Amino acid sequence: MSKIQLPATRPVRPPWNKGRLIGQKRPLLPRQVWAIRARLELADNLRNLALFNLAIDSKLRGCDLVRLRVNDLVVGGSVRDRVSVIQRKTGWPVQFEVSDNTQKSVLEWVSSPSMMGCAFIFPSRFHGSPHLSIRQYARLIRDWVSAIGLDPNAYGAHSLRRTKAALIYRKTGNLRAVQFLLGHTKVDSTVRYLGVELDDALSIAEEIDI
Repeated sequence: MSKIQLPATRPVRPPWNKGRLIGQKRPLLPRQVWAIRARLELADNLRNLALFNLAIDSKLRGCDLVRLRVNDLVVGGSVRDRVSVIQRKTGWPVQFEVSDNTQKSVLEWVSSPSMMGCAFIFPSRFHGSPHLSIRQYARLIRDWVSAIGLDPNAYGAHSLRRTKAALIYRKTGNLRAVQFLLGHTKVDSTVRYLGVELDDALSIAEEIDI
């Protein structure tokens, strides 16, 4: 009796983006930045406070932020007020300012006993990696936004990167300046990244009453 061969089947995996909000992540509002910062200060979490403050100020991609070294920011026992790094994605240098508040939190963190002998500002707690991983960073962001009642699916690493840049654009309208701060090679990339055309269109529409 011949055997009937059925076509091979493979288990169907659920889509990676099932249940997730896909698209640009929202920037944080100033009050949300201060809410997260206040929680980290109350928890006395030096590392996470320095990480959050530096993420907002630097406007760096997560892959560049987690790879920052102590000597990139700290010289002679003080934190630089301006820092230049080479972007991993583009290979182009980008500069960012370090506010007084961020300088203070970074200095407190790198001066703590936990940082003794560490080359990276945010060393990993796992032996397999010398610095915090992108996945660990993403988990921290989910915890931060969830703690203040925000939907963690709507925010991510790019939310922190876009926060100050979006605020600068709203206050000045200077796309060229934001382009330099984000390290984009083309201003078109900055327009798409900030979604400024949509924001401007909505602002104009809101001012028109029929």
